[in-house]
Amino acid sequence: MQKNWYIVYTKPKHEKKVTNLLKKRKIETFCPINCIRIQGFRHSKILEEPLFRSYVFINIANSEVFQIKHIDGVISLLYWMGKPAIIKEEEIEAIKEFTNDHQSIELEKAQVNVNDIISIRNDLAYSIESKVFSLKNKTVKIYLPSLGYVMVAKMEEESIFARETIILQNNSFSHL
Repeated sequence: MQKNWYIVYTKPKHEKKVTNLLKKRKIETFCPINCIRIQGFRHSKILEEPLFRSYVFINIANSEVFQIKHIDGVISLLYWMGKPAIIKEEEIEAIKEFTNDHQSIELEKAQVNVNDIISIRNDLAYSIESKVFSLKNKTVKIYLPSLGYVMVAKMEEESIFARETIILQNNSFSHL
């Protein structure tokens, strides 16, 4: 039985509750958390909030999809062309890695087709299978075509040089 990643659309501010209920039912879930640093007068604090508001990702078989709607806090699954939208494993992995490496991530709407030829000028850009990320002016972007979003984060200059070294050493990355 093949499993796919789907998006559960939740009631507002119910992402953590739905994630816990799904985990109790032994369903693999992923609710990406965005850590936002808030600078106060005397100290800074980190606020954790869901990156995708009202979305929780689940990894289940197609036959189990319709059970999800009966869980408290779930409104529906996200649909594309009359069927539950399937998110690629590579994009889930990219979101996991990006949220682990960066704070204060912003989401931008994007219309990127997986089959499009991407031309970026004056950028350092790399293609990792179907996703593309770029480094420019201390900004890192990851394109998520099946979600229609771009994740954007600011980096410290030292981190950029460390990331370039890792990229150049890793043969799985190819320069555009």
